[in-house]
Amino acid sequence: MSIKVFLVDDSPVALIVLKRILNSSAEIEVVGTAHTAKEALALIPTIKPDVICTDFHMPHMDGLEFTQEIMANCPRPILVISTAVQREDTYNVFQLLNAGAVDVFPKPKNGLLNENSQLAQDLIRKIRILSGVRVFTRRNRSSESPRRVNSPANLPASSTSISTSSLISKPIRIVGIGASTGGPQALHTILTQLPANLSVPIICIQHISEGFLQGLVNWLNVQCSLSVQIARNGEIPQNGIVYFAPERYHLEIDRQGRFLYSSAPPLAGHRPSITVTFQSLARYYSDRTVGILLTGMGRDGADGMAAIAQSNGITIAQDEASSVVFGMPKEAIALGAAHQILAIDAITSVLLQHIERRHPQHLKANDRGSKNI
Repeated sequence: MSIKVFLVDDSPVALIVLKRILNSSAEIEVVGTAHTAKEALALIPTIKPDVICTDFHMPHMDGLEFTQEIMANCPRPILVISTAVQREDTYNVFQLLNAGAVDVFPKPKNGLLNENSQLAQDLIRKIRILSGVRVFTRRNRSSESPRRVNSPANLPASSTSISTSSLISKPIRIVGIGASTGGPQALHTILTQLPANLSVPIICIQHISEGFLQGLVNWLNVQCSLSVQIARNGEIPQNGIVYFAPERYHLEIDRQGRFLYSSAPPLAGHRPSITVTFQSLARYYSDRTVGILLTGMGRDGADGMAAIAQSNGITIAQDEASSVVFGMPKEAIALGAAHQILAIDAITSVLLQHIERRHPQHLKANDRGSKNI
């Protein structure tokens, strides 16, 4: 059965190009198009597409209001396809993700884009992924209690053995967070709950279409008490700052504790790779590391979680019920590399408990303070 896609864009050229690209795949069928959000809202409940693609800028009703209406009345996976070249545009795009859209993708700039081009193939792959995701409205996220910490006695036979002594050992010095599909929303949930006086730096690796990273960082920087920025090559991580791995480079920590951009080949198709960063954190910070692996397709980050666990660091995987795509966390769990498996709403409080246990004099969980700029 083909994946049914509905396209919403006020540009006739964009609709033609997108329709041609998607219909070039035997797995995908464009079942409807609309030039306005209101027109789309009238058609979608009857057509019942598997995936909706929309731009932000549309007449009469913009993409944000459209997304809110869809999520309230007939929730479907929504892919935001946008040029997003201006700062305010990228901020708006991530407002759509916060409202329930799943992912973002750059709008093809060339009306003659070949169906076999890399961008076209990336779009087709993105649609395949979205057709199988779990859709969340803003208020139906799971808030299950934390599961018990794994011990060697209750791990599967094929799992990596993990020591839990790290839970009561040296102070935490770094937190690494990896995410893919559904990651911007999950990161928003975690990071907006953290206090401005956090006693450790956080390094985030987010798989995202090229051109949207700065917009994600800008959006989170406005939303969070912590300062959020892209890591700079040669910089030393500072407490209370959230750093994102840059586009096109792996992010590592060198022997002097500084950020190191690496142009080594992609790992499992990704650069930056979550595993590359996590392995680097495990080498440099050892048992003073917390690794968190969030929603996403594939297995990037699983081996990195294992490296942190084997170094006696703390590892947390997002649970299936709250993951948009339960791929990367599932792979880490299968390796026995997750000390704790938590709903997204529980991760921040547990992380703060781990940090406070190791830094009791430095952190008051309820003190959000003001952003350090």
